[in-house]
Amino acid sequence: MIARGAMLGPDQPVILHLLDNPQTIEVLDALRMELVDAAFPLLKGVVATSDLFRACTDVNIVVMLWGFLRKDGMDRREMISKNVSLHKAQASAIEKHAAPNCK
Repeated sequence: MIARGAMLGPDQPVILHLLDNPQTIEVLDALRMELVDAAFPLLKGVVATSDLFRACTDVNIVVMLWGFLRKDGMDRREMISKNVSLHKAQASAIEKHAAPNCK
């Protein structure tokens, strides 16, 4: 939807920065190839990485879609604690490396 203009408008070119953990980087790279193969006219590039610095460098908009899922035997507090540490690291990288007007 972002690559076809549904989020930012039909005239806004985009470079997508996709971040996932190192264990699933092959899946993320396959997604990158699918996006490129789809030839969206607004899609000017795709960065697929597990490197938080690379994912956040000079970005203007951040959409965070994931977190740790609750596993069997894990209580809600433990899951929230894992997600807080994850999101703190991401927020810090965004603050340090994203564009000054990042939303």
